[in-house]
Amino acid sequence: MASPSQKIILGFVGEMACGKGTAAAYCKKRYGAPSLRFSTILRETLDRVYLPHTRDNMIFLSETLRGHFGDDVLANAMARDVEKEKKRFMTVDGIRRPADIVHLKQFTHFHLAAIEVEARTRFERIRLRCENTDDATKTWTQFQKDSKRSTEISIRGVMKNADFVINNNGDFKQLHKQIDDIVKQIKKATAAKKS
Repeated sequence: MASPSQKIILGFVGEMACGKGTAAAYCKKRYGAPSLRFSTILRETLDRVYLPHTRDNMIFLSETLRGHFGDDVLANAMARDVEKEKKRFMTVDGIRRPADIVHLKQFTHFHLAAIEVEARTRFERIRLRCENTDDATKTWTQFQKDSKRSTEISIRGVMKNADFVINNNGDFKQLHKQIDDIVKQIKKATAAKKS
């Protein structure tokens, strides 16, 4: 198991349906990098109490946990999951708030990648992916309203602090190339720190 100082964490931040999960899945397939997701904590909790994975339920649960236990409650859980992960290289999907990266920044090799995608493209993708039970029937107006909810409003600010920017308006090949370039840069920087 890699020590905390050896772990390489590539975090993805971006607005809903920008391709964070797709980027993480590619890293898993190409590099064997486990994908840790903030939403997993929420989905597991909803499963335990037999509630559907709707965007409303996810947002309410997130707000309740953060409101009662502190804004970094999920970030602290994520950092502990990173510590427990046996692999050296991993991705973290679903960073949304400044508090989400506070604990992750304590890892020597944490890097943040912002994923940029035009709004209309994200709208079409969210309806196709059906990650939440209400995605397929979402209208453009509902999508715009969702973009202004508490879980989304701080994302743009966090994206400004990213180490890398990925343009995901193209196809999978273009996305994969950008990720490969980032991984090369991270490996090069990590090797330089060792020497």
